[in-house]
Amino acid sequence: MATYTARLIVIFIIGFLFLFSHNGHTTPALYKIEKSGITSYLLGTVHVGDESMKGLNQMVTTAIDASSAVIVEVNINNLSPLEIQRRSAPFMLLTPPNTLKNQLSKKNYAQLKAYLAEKEIDIAVFNQYAPWAVMVTVLQMEYQKLGFKDDFGIDKQVLNYANMKQKPIIELETLEQQLAMFNRLSAQGDSMLTETFKQMGDIEHYFLDLIRAWKQGDMTTLSKYYNLSFDDSTYGRFSEQVMLIERNNNWVNMLTKQLTKQSLFIAVGALHLPEKHGLIAQLQQHGFAITNISVK
Repeated sequence: MATYTARLIVIFIIGFLFLFSHNGHTTPALYKIEKSGITSYLLGTVHVGDESMKGLNQMVTTAIDASSAVIVEVNINNLSPLEIQRRSAPFMLLTPPNTLKNQLSKKNYAQLKAYLAEKEIDIAVFNQYAPWAVMVTVLQMEYQKLGFKDDFGIDKQVLNYANMKQKPIIELETLEQQLAMFNRLSAQGDSMLTETFKQMGDIEHYFLDLIRAWKQGDMTTLSKYYNLSFDDSTYGRFSEQVMLIERNNNWVNMLTKQLTKQSLFIAVGALHLPEKHGLIAQLQQHGFAITNISVK
């Protein structure tokens, strides 16, 4: 059942865009990290939500209040839309004579053209865009159709709250590093687009189930999606290495130095937490005690 589409949906949710509910049944997993008498916090996030998810859980705001600084993947609030566009262009745009059309099979190009036409979008708009950037756009339109948008993403809400509380913001990586990650996956662009269209009907299932798992702090289901997304295929192993393992390793190197100096609130994509290469296991290997404090 492991498909490129499921992989893309997970990648899109955890890696490229920017959830908490006032609903009493929403208990996302929040972890306490302890070592050398210093307590920090780790929150796994998904990066989009609907209006019912507006507002940070009090458990989370209390943890932020108790922390000296907040750590996120990228502080997107520091960048204007024009700055993001300027810095993204070298990664998202193809270099002539390359075009979207000659990067895709005739079948995929025709199917993409028809899909965009149904939404009254001329495919020519994307003529110079890399296939992965177009696929991100397609997935963005699909989750927006389900009523989700980045305005209610937890990363953005955490950043807004931290700024209000005048907490220092620390970035784990740059916008360019995230975009370069996507470019490394671009060799599989046509194949991923094939599976995206083949499995488009499953997007709602995967997306909503992942959101549900996050809201309930269901790490078992999140681990299931981890293994579904990063299976034993050549691409599965490669994307796991690029998307998670390398980044997690880099982050742990940064975090282990900081976590024994000051109390931190860390908010990163939920799939960076589970499994043997996840932040939880790696931090435990470095002698940190980690407790799920959201379990009731």
